[in-house]
Amino acid sequence: MCRIDSEPMNPPAARVRTRFAPSPTGFLHTGGARTALFNWLFARRYGGDFILRVEDTDAARNSEEGLAVILDSLRWLGLEWDEGPGRDGPHSPYYQSQRRDIYDRYLGRLQASGHVYEDDGAIRFRVPDREIAVDDLVCGRISANLREQGSRRWDAEARREIETNPDLVIRRPDGSYIFHFVNVVDDLEMGVTHVIRGEDHLSNTPKHVALFDALKAPLPVYAHVPLYLNADGSKMSKRDQGALIHEYIEAGFVPDAVNNYMALLGWSPKDDREIFTLAELVERFDLDGINRSNSKFDYEKCVWVNGEHLRRLDPAAYQAATAPYLKQAGIPADDPRVPAVLALLRDRAQTLGQIPALLAPILADTVKFDPAALAKLASRTDLDAVRDALIGKLEALPEWNAEAIKEALHEAAGALDAKMGAIMLPCRVAITGDTSGPDLAPTLEIIGRETVLQRLREFSLPVSAA
Repeated sequence: MCRIDSEPMNPPAARVRTRFAPSPTGFLHTGGARTALFNWLFARRYGGDFILRVEDTDAARNSEEGLAVILDSLRWLGLEWDEGPGRDGPHSPYYQSQRRDIYDRYLGRLQASGHVYEDDGAIRFRVPDREIAVDDLVCGRISANLREQGSRRWDAEARREIETNPDLVIRRPDGSYIFHFVNVVDDLEMGVTHVIRGEDHLSNTPKHVALFDALKAPLPVYAHVPLYLNADGSKMSKRDQGALIHEYIEAGFVPDAVNNYMALLGWSPKDDREIFTLAELVERFDLDGINRSNSKFDYEKCVWVNGEHLRRLDPAAYQAATAPYLKQAGIPADDPRVPAVLALLRDRAQTLGQIPALLAPILADTVKFDPAALAKLASRTDLDAVRDALIGKLEALPEWNAEAIKEALHEAAGALDAKMGAIMLPCRVAITGDTSGPDLAPTLEIIGRETVLQRLREFSLPVSAA
């Protein structure tokens, strides 16, 4: 568990270099995306470099498709890297599978200094018999004696865990290197100054420090971020709602909103503000704002954050963002009525994916009645009178605009000595087929006088509803 107290950090003395190192085995989890975000924000805050390197040494699980999804997800989030795949720099290659010569060279250094030995075809690193301390920017000081801590393995014959050699295997008998060794070598070779990662890696850090010490190399600054959990306290898996970035793309979230919510899962701006653009996060983010306890993931809160971001888009950007979702639903984005309807729906849509369904009743050529809406009118005996009053007042309007329509609705209610709700519910159902929707008067303006009057004249409850 990370410490509770923390001193505000000073700006780094050297140029900041952070990294994100995913394995190309599938979709990008929001946990990994949050790690990438924190590294990206910290590098951008201090004018440094954000490195993307690919941990692809597990050939059996890696795939080009898996890597493409991860890269596309990072690009969608706006987390462009300064060095990495497609952006070669002075520390290429950025794929671990292509860095074998580098790992061999560093292994040679450990062999020359007597820090490793062969064990049944594998190469083991001699862990030191001393306390290894790590001063973590988030979790405070931790320490461990790896030799006293020991190691355990599963004994198939005894069917239990048994004590085993505590020395760390860094190269397997088949010649492949393990994560701990290549992770340290890559951080050292690429000049990584700050290692920002999940708290689940905290227990590995003494091993990494021991390797840095054996290579007589300076340590990076460590910052381990507490994990976030499901609402019930369980660990979030890829099957949980909101766990994978591609789900947000498909559902119609905007990148700034997803970054905003991920940042709030573990970081606090130290005031009550909740909505930030990515540029604003860069201005505010620092490691001393990272929370010291686990956060709880709330999908509905993420949806709310997205709705707030949608409402902050200017009309042109809002319409451009909705265009792919309208096209997918068969709604022409160039329909001249679309801008007015989008403006009307600003306060109702929380994701871009919701917008086609909200637009459809207004733009559709025919009405699709919701059975539940018809059922709400089934006991009404005044529908004919309401319909006639509405037709009379709306038909007589000299101008067809929202203000005039609203006045006509009031006059129809007055003529029947009825409340506005008694008039508006059957009017909305007759014209849109539903009991809810955006403000009725501007909705009728967009639909148009002739269509509104025609739908009112044709409306009647089906026998089953009546």
